[in-house]
Amino acid sequence: MPLVDIGVNLTHSAFSGEPQAVVERARRAGVEQLVLTGTSLTESEAALELASRLDPGGTRLFATAGVHPHDARSWTSASAGALRALLDQPRVRAVGECGLDFNRDFSPRPQQEKTLEAQLEVAVRSGLPVFLHEREADERLVALLRPFRDHLNAAVVHCFTGERRALYAYLDLDLHIGITGWICDERRGTHLHALVRDIPQGRLMLESDAPYLLPRTLRPRPRSGHNEPAYLPLVLAEVARHRGETEQALAAHTTACARAFFGLPAVTDENPGEPPQE
Repeated sequence: MPLVDIGVNLTHSAFSGEPQAVVERARRAGVEQLVLTGTSLTESEAALELASRLDPGGTRLFATAGVHPHDARSWTSASAGALRALLDQPRVRAVGECGLDFNRDFSPRPQQEKTLEAQLEVAVRSGLPVFLHEREADERLVALLRPFRDHLNAAVVHCFTGERRALYAYLDLDLHIGITGWICDERRGTHLHALVRDIPQGRLMLESDAPYLLPRTLRPRPRSGHNEPAYLPLVLAEVARHRGETEQALAAHTTACARAFFGLPAVTDENPGEPPQE
């Protein structure tokens, strides 16, 4: 029952000193492939370097490259060229994390929109899919995406936590949806229980967003309080329960979807991509 974690922040300081151990724990839990999230040009470079170092075989660890809306104020006239250079690297499989965050507004909204549009233009030229972030900005995100959609390879709204209106709008644009441990949170994620039934096969993917969003169904909780890709099976179990599917069936179609979306190879005994010993 192999799984793909489409969004893990492995360069986060929570994992400093033990990224290889995190990858190995994930593998033992059945999470065979990880897509490391790039949230700025610097972090995208770090994600690419880490993926290359821990997976010399090139079959298990991949990366995205982009500028998160929190960091949109850092976008300059030189940023598009730097991003295109990162996208030329074979391990980089998507543009992002990019999008809009009107919840925290760490960057001014006009700058967020400008930076998103610039990255969508880069995505169109590169032919790579887009890894999107959205908080309290679904209507504006849809409005900005619509003119680009026919020219984009594909796009996923990662860590979807929104309401029915947002989900249906995203599905109408033929977007993919990423579900995290938010669905395991009895305080704020229960509205997702009904909504995940409406996501078609071929549009649904799973992610940890580690070290964030530790599934609250996990017992015992780790002392660190940090999430890991190894806990993705708890997200699988919760989503399967509310979709009325077996975990095996859900694992099969979400893994197939992720591999198709990011262009990932199937992992076999012949291409294990063993990480080096540190």
